Amino acid sequence: MLLRMDHPKILSDIIGIISELVLEVRIKVSKEGMGIIAIDPANVAMIMFKLPANAFSELNIENEQVLGVSLESLKSVLKRISSGSVLIITKEENELKIEIKDKIKKEFNLALIDIEGEEKNIPNLDFTSRIEMNSKDFSEAIEDCSVVADSCSFISDSSKFIIKAKGSLNSFKSEFSSDELNMQSQDAQSKYSLEYLQKMIKATKLTEKIVINFSSDYPLKLEFNTDLMELGFILAPRVETED
Repeated sequence: MLLRMDHPKILSDIIGIISELVLEVRIKVSKEGMGIIAIDPANVAMIMFKLPANAFSELNIENEQVLGVSLESLKSVLKRISSGSVLIITKEENELKIEIKDKIKKEFNLALIDIEGEEKNIPNLDFTSRIEMNSKDFSEAIEDCSVVADSCSFISDSSKFIIKAKGSLNSFKSEFSSDELNMQSQDAQSKYSLEYLQKMIKATKLTEKIVINFSSDYPLKLEFNTDLMELGFILAPRVETED
């Protein structure tokens, strides 16, 4: 197995984002590219990531490989990448050999680990609202909500999309009209954890647009996709219980 990336910063950025939610992952590598499907320890969020074959300048692999890795260790190594670096990853027995080629050639060896549990599958979800909007605008709305509360509500109808939060004393609301969005939406309302959303919106630096999928009291799916990568999150709704 040999992977070469001439522009590896995107992988470094994405591994950094994913490591906010999970500690260990199985990385699948095949002739189609590299992928991760993982669920956070609290079973609240799912992460879906794919780098297609065209993201690599060289992808040499005979059979699909499943690599168990510590994301904290991998993130620390990938942070050593600088502008203009070339990344080469090979597998040698129970280790990943990671070379960073720049003015100085750096070589790291990371131990592969066994990860318990079943292989994760992406669930089939049907959404009533699909909204494509500017990533920065979405990120700003989530950060504004976090000033007043620990959860926020997504509300949609055919003509607008609202993100709002209400704490014990203060509240916030951001409203976007259909003129600002690409949306196919019905009436829907659902509440989600801002702790998780604040980690997920770090991916807004990777794309100009984000796709938001949700329904009433139903999981949320966020999509950050470009020609060179696919990154998505599924977040369980926060259901309020009445005493």
